[in-house]
Amino acid sequence: MNIFSGNGEERLIRRLRGGDTSALRDLYSEYAGYLTGVCSRYVQEKDDVKDVLQDSFVKILGNLDSFQYRGKGSLRAWMTRIVSNESLKFLSRKKKDALVPIEWDIPDEEEVEDPPLDDIPPEVIQEMIRSLPEQYRTVFNLYVLENRSHIEIAELLGIKPDTSASNLHRAKNKLAAMIKEYLLSRT
Repeated sequence: MNIFSGNGEERLIRRLRGGDTSALRDLYSEYAGYLTGVCSRYVQEKDDVKDVLQDSFVKILGNLDSFQYRGKGSLRAWMTRIVSNESLKFLSRKKKDALVPIEWDIPDEEEVEDPPLDDIPPEVIQEMIRSLPEQYRTVFNLYVLENRSHIEIAELLGIKPDTSASNLHRAKNKLAAMIKEYLLSRT
């Protein structure tokens, strides 16, 4: 089933709300890979990704009645937001349980020039992002990939907007250094 054609998402939602068990399989098979990728932007360990994804699907199915279809892609966007929020909740719980707290507010560092990305495979860039320290990776994903403001990020993470901006700056610098190193190793 291609739920992205025509009003397929809307049909899928009606089937889910109607209790059609095959719709659950269709939802999972259509979106699980994408949503795993979203979760993996934030959560490193595969077992943790599976747990967060399972919690996300429970939340998605439990809140399906509150979802309002707004056109093609709205279901995917809604589920993406849920997975992102569940990933952040997981990181917050993990941070509270950690013996050593994560330091979000670190002194500024000099900005690095943006390197060229044309010759780098997307999977290599994704792996570089995944290798960033948790606080940098989280802010980078929220700001760059989810288009959230520093004020929103600060509220979500319990930090100051300036700290969010600083962590984004550091994430970009670390990525630029990794990209430069990658490009040098290829020559």
